[in-house]
Amino acid sequence: MHRREALKNVAFLLGGAISASTMGVLFESFTLPENEKNFVSYSLEDEKIFAEFADIIVPTTKSSAGAKAAGLGKFIPMMMKDCYPATMQTSFAKGFKDLQAKSMKDFGKSYITLTPADRKKLMIDLRAIALAQKDGQSEENKDLAYFFITARDLTLLGYYSSEIGCTKAREYVLIPGRYDGNAPLKPGQRSWATS
Repeated sequence: MHRREALKNVAFLLGGAISASTMGVLFESFTLPENEKNFVSYSLEDEKIFAEFADIIVPTTKSSAGAKAAGLGKFIPMMMKDCYPATMQTSFAKGFKDLQAKSMKDFGKSYITLTPADRKKLMIDLRAIALAQKDGQSEENKDLAYFFITARDLTLLGYYSSEIGCTKAREYVLIPGRYDGNAPLKPGQRSWATS
């Protein structure tokens, strides 16, 4: 199975948790022209920031490792560079810079040096900005809102299609039996994942 097919399956399972723009990129079977691939590049330091950002969305718990352990620091920019058109890559990159600027403005520190509590506060602010943008209440921070929504989407897709997400965060059945669309879950049981 190809990466895009696997991600489509995960996106389908996540349903309403993924934005329309991300669903469009995954479900349209287009191939980016070579001049749009890798339109924006990211450094190793940027990948560390992506990993920390994703780890706030899917943190490590007692039962499973979080987004950082699943390799989301590399996954997010790779997906952006390989699958998103140049205009979306540019907006995402501007939003990423806006994230750094907001971190400096609000906390006087770069994102990577923020405490987990400060990162959570910033995440709450980003969510509010994205919701205001979605509701048409504000045209400000358009790129920052796009960055937040897309990075969140790619975090969920990457995590739940990773080995950790499939085997530790969800119940895993290597060879599924019959299909049962109404299988009862025991209290506290994780949802199912199959290969």
